[in-house]
Amino acid sequence: MSTEPPETTEDAEPETPATGDEPVGAAETEGTASADTADTADTADGAEAKKLSEAEAELAAQRLERERIERRKAEKQGPVAAGAKLSGKAADLLAAVRAVESGAKPAATVFSEPEPPRRPAPEPVRRPEPVAEPAAPAGPAPESVEAVRGVLAEGGAPEALAPQVAAALGETAEQALRKDPWQLLRVAGVRPEQADGFARALLGAECAPDDERRGRAVTGWLLEQAALAGHTALELPALTAALARQGVPDPDAAVQDTLAEGDALAFQDALDEPGAPAVTNGEADEDGEEERPVRVLVGLERYALAEESLADGLARLINSVPKQDGAAEDWERAASGAGSAAELIRAVAAHGLVLHTGGEASLAEPAALLRAADSLGLRAWAAAHTPVGRDRFAALARGAVEGEAAEGEAARTVATVAGLLSGAEGPGRDADGALDLDLLIVLDAPLLDVETAALLTESLPDGARLVLAGDPGVLWSAGPGRVFADLLAARVCPQLASRRPDPGPLGELVSGIGIGELNQVEAPGKEVVIVPVRDAGEAVHRTVQLVADSVPRAFGVPPEETQVITPGHGGAAGTRALNAALKARLNPGPGRFGGFDPGDRVAYSPAPGRTVPGRVVGADAEGLRLTCAGEDVVVPKERVEQSVRHGWALTAHQAAGGRWPAAVVVLPGDATQALSRPWVYTAFSRADRHLSVVHGVEQALPRAVAEIPAKPRTTRLPALLRPQVPTPA
Repeated sequence: MSTEPPETTEDAEPETPATGDEPVGAAETEGTASADTADTADTADGAEAKKLSEAEAELAAQRLERERIERRKAEKQGPVAAGAKLSGKAADLLAAVRAVESGAKPAATVFSEPEPPRRPAPEPVRRPEPVAEPAAPAGPAPESVEAVRGVLAEGGAPEALAPQVAAALGETAEQALRKDPWQLLRVAGVRPEQADGFARALLGAECAPDDERRGRAVTGWLLEQAALAGHTALELPALTAALARQGVPDPDAAVQDTLAEGDALAFQDALDEPGAPAVTNGEADEDGEEERPVRVLVGLERYALAEESLADGLARLINSVPKQDGAAEDWERAASGAGSAAELIRAVAAHGLVLHTGGEASLAEPAALLRAADSLGLRAWAAAHTPVGRDRFAALARGAVEGEAAEGEAARTVATVAGLLSGAEGPGRDADGALDLDLLIVLDAPLLDVETAALLTESLPDGARLVLAGDPGVLWSAGPGRVFADLLAARVCPQLASRRPDPGPLGELVSGIGIGELNQVEAPGKEVVIVPVRDAGEAVHRTVQLVADSVPRAFGVPPEETQVITPGHGGAAGTRALNAALKARLNPGPGRFGGFDPGDRVAYSPAPGRTVPGRVVGADAEGLRLTCAGEDVVVPKERVEQSVRHGWALTAHQAAGGRWPAAVVVLPGDATQALSRPWVYTAFSRADRHLSVVHGVEQALPRAVAEIPAKPRTTRLPALLRPQVPTPA
């Protein structure tokens, strides 16, 4: 049994039940590729020591979490009668779920067996606390790994999975795996058919398709695959249909067992869309009005709690009056001299949450806001998703682009989102654990997933202002959710569209793509060059030629400032093939350090969905040594394979949030299924001065721009916000 993921395009999100297709769990997608999966503890490496000790921080976090759980239980104490707003199995299911959550016995009409003991659910999102010198995550005990290795060998599974299985299942991994072999599905990359083979080898004749353990495990696996594709929950009919396609004989019972075990939660959200399918009993309520249509959703607890926390935090910002931190005359004076940023400054003066949309040129307006806030004496910070984005915005905040003097605090008040949350960058936290600031501007807002967005909003003090700024045309977050798009659609706060277009032929090209048009633009300075190719081999050859020779000679852009972008890691012209060819040309070497040599350009992923560009410095007993955005990073040798890739070529999701003087976008013939308007928009807009397109997809490119929008994602944020913010802005 092999768990090696198939070679596939990175930006083709895994198909999920929400779109009517079976999820492809082993597909290596951009947001979930092995190079993008690493422990988030590394984001705090190098942070200065904070006041709280690690133990004190953990206790404080536990206390906050207990308070949240108690509040959540108190809110759901009211009984939910079967059939109140639903009919049939859906009504009974919701009643049972609420009964399980409150600790009562599940409804007899749903569960025929006594309620099994509820296992601890995955840890929900917690408000981050600064800690002193966070320790590296401890791996599983060697004896536990060896015990798991024996079970895997007995079941015919690769023994190399032992560390991952031990980490996923804990100290009792061996016993858990023998008791329930389908728990193997909790390891990334394992598919149901592989877990079935493992279970047959261990259980023999006792292994059956209708085993309730299999139903629970496959249900959890489907929800995980949906999260990888960006969904925070799945509609109940889509989930049961997907279970049926996976050979689960009784999908409804499998969902019920999963809910009873606490491995997932169910919700009902009201539907306001005209023509939405009603899931009601068809009867009128006491006032003579028919019940509103609702939908039943099932999701993993970690994402459900994150989305609920995010909705609460956003509602707090929207409904609260911003802190009085400047006279109205002072705000107006700052706005009157800010040009195109005047409207943004006035909106921020009066509201706790403001959305700002636009392309690269529009960043001058948040930069002007940051400078204005600095002049008013506010504690204002901006946060970008990548070090590249941080450094570019810091230059704008200094006024360097507009020719202003590099004065004021604005130049020193730009951080990365990860650094801000970990405490490695930013203003630090006050006595209550909130960020010590009055205004936060988050750039690249479409890249926010629900968990990161929830952490940010939870971390803001009362009376603070939040500005989410970004280009709505780019790819959504690598993690679950579509926070920025949901907020734009909900219209619950002021949203300002910048009128500053991106200049030149590149700006004209990208603007056309944003509205579904792939136009031919006049490029007298060869700002845009199309390089047609016949096959993947020629695509690789021409890419290396462009990066190493043509672009440096014609535009003076060295290879280290040219970024190659391609749809996938696999394939004949994916990142692996391109990086191998580029390394052979630009930095040849034997790859002594796990395939890397000093001087290699790399993409380091300290956490899922995050990519930091860097360069290899060397290696020693501690691990691979990198320099990333001017900081020294040591990647332990056991994590190098998972979190470090060569970085001359990236996928569009990895490149999102960054911008380079030159970009070479490679479109091999096998990439047609991965192309969409957001993908093309994101890839083409990474170039600052020059864009080369190595074109091998013929009419698939204009068709993708004109006809293929972003894949829909199932989220709950609009429904959660609606009752808390009743009057749209």
